[in-house]
Amino acid sequence: MGQNPPKRAPFYPLGPGLGKRAAMRLVRGGPAKPAILRRGPRRSQDRWQMSVNFEELDFRPTPMGVLSLRRRRLPGTETDIYEIKLGDEYLMSSRFTVAEIELARLGLAALPRGDLDVVVGGLGLGYTAQATLENSAVRSLIVVDALAEVIEWHEQGLLPLGRQLTGDPRCRLVNGDFFAMSGSAEGFDPDKPQRRFDAVLVDIDHSPRNLLHPRHAALYEREGLARLADHLNPGGVFALWSNDPPDAAFSAALAEVFATSDARVVSFDNSFGDHDASNTVYVGVKAGLLRAAP
Repeated sequence: MGQNPPKRAPFYPLGPGLGKRAAMRLVRGGPAKPAILRRGPRRSQDRWQMSVNFEELDFRPTPMGVLSLRRRRLPGTETDIYEIKLGDEYLMSSRFTVAEIELARLGLAALPRGDLDVVVGGLGLGYTAQATLENSAVRSLIVVDALAEVIEWHEQGLLPLGRQLTGDPRCRLVNGDFFAMSGSAEGFDPDKPQRRFDAVLVDIDHSPRNLLHPRHAALYEREGLARLADHLNPGGVFALWSNDPPDAAFSAALAEVFATSDARVVSFDNSFGDHDASNTVYVGVKAGLLRAAP
């Protein structure tokens, strides 16, 4: 009799960055639910500290509604959760960060060398960027994000990792379209076009098939992956976070472009105590330089 397949934790219905679709509506200027202001007009420099359990840190009126940053304490704990909302819809939460951290750890683990130059696509609340900087082999980091407001909140120290990221001389935050950069000849460094990197780590779309915008689809096809690989040094790494189980078609495209590739399932406690949850991290390694025969 055959053995039963190993039990796998269910894939969490929302990724570490909650409500990414709403975030892209904000970037693209598409429709979204109108913001509901329940306490009358406020100035963006005001803060409302309602209690130790809740604090609105900042808000920004935008054409799409009010983009707000708040901190709340989990009941019965000393744990603060940071959340970004558009009106009443969540964009990001710090409640689940394991997979974001594992994206950096697994991607950089495939690089057995030092003086690494790294790109992170998607700043969010900063956990992938922080994990990247904790690797002593990293020489420089560029983090690309489409939301200028989120970058500003990090620069102002309103998010818990902001001071650490902006205070590290290796790290630079860039407001830009990661997908356009990936497909261009100029690449990810506005100050040094055609610069190559040792690793590109991406957490933006929900998965290679569950996209925030249809034009992102090109990245996950063979041609798009090949264009991204052009921005990598020989032996460089592309790593991708996904909220879905491993995708056979995407894995095949990855294997066509990269010398080696793998899909790693990352499980974590869903913090409700009833079960674990899972995400996927894909890792592709570009072919290295051929060594001359002795």
